[in-house]
Amino acid sequence: MPAVLVYTAIMIYPLFGTLRLSLFTTEGQEQIFIGLDNFRTLFSDERWSASFWNALKNNTWFFLIHMLVQNPLGIAIAAMLSSSALRFSSFYRTAIFIPTILSFVIVGFAWKLILSPLWGIAPDMLDAVGLKFLFKPWLGKEEYALTTVALISVWQFVGIPMMLIYASLLSIPDEVLEAGECDGITGMAAFWKIKLPLILPSIGIISILTFVANFNAFDLIYTTQGALAGPNYSTDVLGSFLYRTFFGFQMQLGDPNMGSAIAMMMFLVILIGVCIYLFGIQTRMRRYQF
Repeated sequence: MPAVLVYTAIMIYPLFGTLRLSLFTTEGQEQIFIGLDNFRTLFSDERWSASFWNALKNNTWFFLIHMLVQNPLGIAIAAMLSSSALRFSSFYRTAIFIPTILSFVIVGFAWKLILSPLWGIAPDMLDAVGLKFLFKPWLGKEEYALTTVALISVWQFVGIPMMLIYASLLSIPDEVLEAGECDGITGMAAFWKIKLPLILPSIGIISILTFVANFNAFDLIYTTQGALAGPNYSTDVLGSFLYRTFFGFQMQLGDPNMGSAIAMMMFLVILIGVCIYLFGIQTRMRRYQF
C-alpha cells in the first residue's frame, strides 16, 4: 500500500495534472477549458506542426543510432569481457562504465571542447595520424550535428547494455556450455547458437530501456547545442521542443498549456512503443524460449 501511494504521488498525479493542463488555455489570469484545441493546434498549425514533426523525426534518428550502435557494441564488449581468457577484464569494465555516472553537463562541455575547430584536440589528433582532412565542425553543421550528439551519448551510455548483457552471460549455467562443447559447439559458434538465444530477454529489456530513455532525451542536447538545439533546430528533439514551449526561451514566451500537450504526445509515443514491445515482441520471445 505505501508503494502504491508513493507511485501515485510521483507518477500518476503529475500525469493527470499534465493532461488537465493540456485541455486548458490561459487568458489573462484565468484558465479556460478548450478541450483538444491545443492538440489540434499542434498538428494543424503550420508552425507548430513543422516543429513537432521535426523534433519527432530527430528523436527517432537519435534512438535508431543507439539501437544500431550502442546496443550491439555493448553486447560485443560484454561477450569479450565474459571470456575467461581475457586479462584485466575488471579494469576494462570499470573504464567503460565510468562515463555512465558522469554528469551530462560535464560530458556535454567536454565534448564541445574536444570537437571545437578552434581550441579542440580532435583536429590535432587526426592530424597526428594523417587524417586531418576528415575533420569537420561536426557539432556546427546541420547534416552532422544530430548524429554527433547521438554518438557522444553512445560513448557515455554504452556501459549500461554492456553490464546488463555481461551479467546475463555470466548467469548461463556451465552445464549448458559444456553440453555444447560435447557437440562441437565452441568459440563464436557457442555465442551465436547457445549464448545469444539465452540472453534475448535481456536484449529486449535493454531495447525498451533505450527507447524510453531516448524519447525522454534532453540533457545532452541542451548542454551541447543549447535550448535552440542548433544549428537551425537540426538537433531538436521532443524534450528540447517541450522545454522551449513550456518555459519559454529568449523572445519566445512560455506556454504551459501547449507544453503540456507536447508532453502528453511524448507520453503517448513512449506508451505505444512500450505496448508494442510488451504485447508483440516479448510475447514472441517467450514462445521462442518455451
